[in-house]
Amino acid sequence: MKKSFRKWCKENIVLILGTAIALFFAVLFLLPIVLTFTNSLMSSSEIAANYGAVFATTDTGGKVFVSRTVTLKFIPDMVSFSQYFTVLLKSPEYLFKFWNSVIYVVPIVVFQLTVATLAAYGFSRFTGRVKEIIFFAYIILMLMPYQVTLVPNFLVSRFLHIVDTRWAIWLPGIFSPFAVYLLTKFMRRIPSSVIEAAQIDGANEWMIFSRICLPLCRGAIGSIAILVFIDYWNMVEQPLILLADEEMHPLSVFLSKINAGEISLAFAVAVIYMIPPLLIFLYGEDNLVEGISFQGGVKS
Repeated sequence: MKKSFRKWCKENIVLILGTAIALFFAVLFLLPIVLTFTNSLMSSSEIAANYGAVFATTDTGGKVFVSRTVTLKFIPDMVSFSQYFTVLLKSPEYLFKFWNSVIYVVPIVVFQLTVATLAAYGFSRFTGRVKEIIFFAYIILMLMPYQVTLVPNFLVSRFLHIVDTRWAIWLPGIFSPFAVYLLTKFMRRIPSSVIEAAQIDGANEWMIFSRICLPLCRGAIGSIAILVFIDYWNMVEQPLILLADEEMHPLSVFLSKINAGEISLAFAVAVIYMIPPLLIFLYGEDNLVEGISFQGGVKS
């Protein structure tokens, strides 16, 4: 009896400690989002009074020494929607940048997945030394940070005369190796017996691809789509280097270089900018979990 009681105490203590630690980190990670939302409901004068010293600059453009501790304020003195009114109605340039983000990201996600599914099927179904060399090159390119390939991308874009056009953003994103690599590893886990059974029934390659591989990879495709969307939704370096016209920049570029005169609007813009990724994640959460839990249609 005593041993069972001790075992019960140990198990519950571990459970309570684990829950407390998880709750602590959950609150810690959610604090920036809560701070952004609550501060977006403050007036511009209140935000300037709280954080103006952080973004203040000298006449020469240098930073001003902050002589006092800046306190994060979570509860506004008076709730105000003036920042949202300014962003949504009085300053259309922010909405233009938001739609620039949509115009860049949606085609990249759609066509990258289209290219990736076709390429991954070829890599997983057919063997050969040339194929292995190309796939190895894909892995090497995926391991490289984007900053390493940024200069070659700029040189190629200039050679193709697509600098300062949307194609300079679309083409590198569409042919990114990330989705190809993940889908190839996923398709290789599809049991060969399933493919052989389809071939015995008279299915050709297109039927095997469209009626067997794609349905079995639905979870992986959904999870990759979410990851690709979030990655390119937050891109900053590509537009800064490849697009000289600021009117073509996405909203992420604005959020990356906030100055003292735009602090109050930045909170409202950030909240609006967070809505699409959050909605996509919540809508595709099941696919994301399925893509992690299932491998080639067989639960691991």
